[in-house]
Amino acid sequence: MAQYLAAKAEHPDAIVFFRMGDFYEMFFEDAEKAAAAIGITLTKRGQHGGEPIPMAGVPWHQAEGYLAKLIRSGFKVAVCEQLEDPAEAKKRGGKSIVARGVVRVVTPGTLTEEGLLDARAANRLAACAFAGDAAAIAWADVSTGAFETRALKADAIEEELAALAPAELVVVDAEMERVAEAARVCGAALTPRPGVKGDAKTAARRIKAAFEVAALDAFGDFSDVELSAMGLVLDYIELTQAGAAPRLTPPKRSGERAFMAIDAATRAALEIERSVRGGRDGSLLACVDRTVTAAGGRLLAERMARPLTEVEAINKRLDAVEFFLREKERRHGVREELRAAGDLARSLTRLALGRGGPRDLAALRDGLNAGERASARVLGLGGETPAEVKRAGEA
Repeated sequence: MAQYLAAKAEHPDAIVFFRMGDFYEMFFEDAEKAAAAIGITLTKRGQHGGEPIPMAGVPWHQAEGYLAKLIRSGFKVAVCEQLEDPAEAKKRGGKSIVARGVVRVVTPGTLTEEGLLDARAANRLAACAFAGDAAAIAWADVSTGAFETRALKADAIEEELAALAPAELVVVDAEMERVAEAARVCGAALTPRPGVKGDAKTAARRIKAAFEVAALDAFGDFSDVELSAMGLVLDYIELTQAGAAPRLTPPKRSGERAFMAIDAATRAALEIERSVRGGRDGSLLACVDRTVTAAGGRLLAERMARPLTEVEAINKRLDAVEFFLREKERRHGVREELRAAGDLARSLTRLALGRGGPRDLAALRDGLNAGERASARVLGLGGETPAEVKRAGEA
């Protein structure tokens, strides 16, 4: 029980999944909360302070389904694993206890497992930082490795969060009240970071360490407030992944193109990504989505959430659409090739974190082969190819 209490003390805001043989056990208030939330049996085991200890458990091989239910219910889960084989513990002496430790904290914004994610929706972890009237939002999708930031005016935060729809929003304690309503409106879990420095210097050091670079010049000329937001994202990923951080793409500034500003109320009324019932069904996105890959579905959702306003950029996209409308045979061929592609980005992340399996390896193989064949179909027939299509084919 001492090991459990130590893990709980380190993660007081999370339910602790404590590995004991073939089960993850929960104790005390964690057990009571989990039993009520996901409908598992609440029992008692032993005593602590003269009182029976509430206990609940789930089989380890079915843990993913229970994790999904807890996350959807608004909980975070600290996974405390056995760090050695019981036989190894016995070698230290008859009464030695198997070493255990928290290997990961599962939160709404840091999911990677296939069963916990919506294949056609990004799963963003975002952070906000402020400096007077200036602000920045940084976000990462841990499941794909995408990492971006955007500088904006402080009063535009709610609109930007509505467009991003992050699963989780991280802020320093002092900014909790400032973003609470925006987080509620966009449906993000709001996570304060007590005691964390949100200053630019600390953030810059964290970014350089994460990407193993001596300077950030090659990534871009980021403002202090952008650095602060990016630092908060990286700090939280490091905390939740317990040293097994995913490989993110180098940070890039979003918003080099001009996007239409749509406030949260208008976005909801237009039912762009979600219907008034709260789900994807019945939305504009659901009506127009004919993509054949998960990644394509996510890209379409992202583009619909942030419509372009620059005529030149809009025309480039329309040129690509016109090209495939005209090239019917090529269009059908590319779609058939892409149907065989798995979710490359998410499979690669799981494999890099040691959470992947044979299906992810197969997805990597099939995706690379499908991409090569699709590229050949796009570029191999000659003729004039729009810049957007050519860039996609060469990627």
